[in-house]
Amino acid sequence: MIRLVVLHPDPVLRGVCDPVTGDCVVLARDMLDTMYAAPGRGLAAPQVGVALRLIVMDTGWKEGLPDPRVFVNPQVVAREGRQVNTEGCLSIPDTPRRIARPARVTVAFDAPEGRRRETFDGFAAACLCHEIDHLDGVLILDLPEVAE
Repeated sequence: MIRLVVLHPDPVLRGVCDPVTGDCVVLARDMLDTMYAAPGRGLAAPQVGVALRLIVMDTGWKEGLPDPRVFVNPQVVAREGRQVNTEGCLSIPDTPRRIARPARVTVAFDAPEGRRRETFDGFAAACLCHEIDHLDGVLILDLPEVAE
């Protein structure tokens, strides 16, 4: 089911989200449907009005390489390097900003088989950082713009 994307300055976008402790399969599916319809490459639960630590991402679907991912209780546990990208946000339409992010991140998250870690590079690393920021009430408006 496609949900409405919450827009800035809605206060749910500024809160620190609670950990997911129960089943989130329906919410994750709704978030993927919403992300694709928006159309975006990542979406955090507060962007659909739910203050839980859940994000979805599919960085390749627009290029015909779909790889939908769900991250429950994600946390960046390692950062390497630096990259600068122009980022947009579904909750702040028409406000692209040049943001510096790590070039590589390792993210810990809950999976059906237990807590696991995975490393991401490039755009996927930046997308994960953007979405995880949402879980802590941080928006691209809060980050310094890079002039380079």
